[in-house]
Amino acid sequence: MRFIMGTRTDRLAQPKPNMLRFPDRRSVYWLDELPTRSKNISTTTFELSPRLEQLAHSKQSSHFFEESRRSPEWTVSAAALKACPSQRVCSLALPRVPVDGWQPDRPLLAPLSVAVKTAKPSPRIWHLAQPKKAKMVLTQAPSIDSSNHTFGIPTQPSSRILQLASPKQVHAQHTLARPVSWPVPDRVLKAVASESLKTLARPKTRQALFEDYDPYRVSPAARAATASPRLLELSLPLPRKCKGQ
Repeated sequence: MRFIMGTRTDRLAQPKPNMLRFPDRRSVYWLDELPTRSKNISTTTFELSPRLEQLAHSKQSSHFFEESRRSPEWTVSAAALKACPSQRVCSLALPRVPVDGWQPDRPLLAPLSVAVKTAKPSPRIWHLAQPKKAKMVLTQAPSIDSSNHTFGIPTQPSSRILQLASPKQVHAQHTLARPVSWPVPDRVLKAVASESLKTLARPKTRQALFEDYDPYRVSPAARAATASPRLLELSLPLPRKCKGQ
């Protein structure tokens, strides 16, 4: 085992053969005319490693392989003629016994018993034997008269369903939409607006920049204003942002 490992290690330690020692002789040229062939110039030859030569050979058949016999008859050895099977081989050679309750396949034309011939289906079986009816799309509105239709069990809706089915009542204080033109009462026609309403009804006047507008002018009310303790608290910087003095 050591000899084999040493041989394998020595072979792997050898450097790979240098394939670049042969000159590059191209076989394809991009020329307008084909080059003239010379007898002295030969094609490039490569050396194969022992591993590549081993892989290039065809796979050998195993020594256990035996060719198929040409004749269906062949001689049987004396040991095979005198062989006695063991109990295990005999048990495996026996056919499998069917399970309990197994019955052979019935014939296609099995005779029917008298009970089957005289049996009468129940209403439930007769109902299940009927083909399923496909749902047809109604092209016309169904008739409201239910006298022609038969139902199974008559049912009565509960009080909750009747309550939900009743339409929603209109609120007592609901007023209908007024018409487009309606009479105006006399007190509205004779009403007089107060000075406060006139002031609030006037639009807010805005002075443009070119009309003596000074954006930096401070009003007298703002000059005499005093900040509340809350505003003073909010105006102070955060303690974590104040540098220690």
